Amino acid sequence: MKKEENIPYKFESLSDAYRVFGLPKPKHPLISMINGAHDEIDISRFPQNHVLSFYKIAYKPKLSGKLKYGQSYYDFDEGGLLFASPGQVIGSNNNEASVCSEYTLLIHPDFFLGYPLAKTIKQYGFFSYSANETLHLSEKEKAIIISIFKIMEEELNSRIDDFSQDVIIAQIELMLNYANRFYKRQFITRKAVNNDLLQKLEEVLNEYFDKEKSLNRGIPTVQYLAEKLNISPSYLSDMLRSLTGQNAQQHIHHKLIEKAKEKLSVTGLSVSEIAYELGFEHPQSFSKLFKTKTNQSPLEFRRSFN
Repeated sequence: MKKEENIPYKFESLSDAYRVFGLPKPKHPLISMINGAHDEIDISRFPQNHVLSFYKIAYKPKLSGKLKYGQSYYDFDEGGLLFASPGQVIGSNNNEASVCSEYTLLIHPDFFLGYPLAKTIKQYGFFSYSANETLHLSEKEKAIIISIFKIMEEELNSRIDDFSQDVIIAQIELMLNYANRFYKRQFITRKAVNNDLLQKLEEVLNEYFDKEKSLNRGIPTVQYLAEKLNISPSYLSDMLRSLTGQNAQQHIHHKLIEKAKEKLSVTGLSVSEIAYELGFEHPQSFSKLFKTKTNQSPLEFRRSFN
């Protein structure tokens, strides 16, 4: 019985979500805006763990980010944006669940068919961030985002015509581009926290290789590192890119090359033995990566070093 309770509830459609919210059916089957000030939502009916079949962009007026991030410096707490994509498992058994969203935009992927956004929306990494990686907004940023929500709300509540979809999609793109800009700002304002995460990441990688976990588990994955740091893989990559210019996979490769150089220079291990110790299944894969990153084969590096 407990096992069944842990199975996430899947929202198959916008109408399904409205039914759970206790709201009448949406006017449009593929896109809808819920206004927390006007629409009476029974939060107690909302499933703790759920999966969406549509995109969700929500603005919440109050967030508990200071507690979740644990920073000891000023950060915005005036509210923020949460993003979710189809197929993403979302847990609402946290402090955010008790705070109703002021605006919630629900968009079925089919709404984008025939528009470039159908493909480009997958490039916005924040749709894969977890709840504790919410975009916190300043008062000025909040005003911009709320104004876009209001334009879309008015458009959705007006008479639908040949231009309605074009206008709404243009506003969604505008909001996503602003979110990209504001997340870049957030990486800067949270630099102290992100530097701590970078230090922990180095500790996790050093422990992984020093304790030779790679012999049994192979090369460390982005998912493994993200779980160790309690953040999402997408947030980890974007955070690293803002700090070092490299994403998480590139960071792992950089660490592998560092460890390989160390072993090539101070041990008598063969290239194959070093490859296996670092977690490579095939020595050829190791040699190929090493040459790509250093413009030398492992043996050429060893000879030049000696």
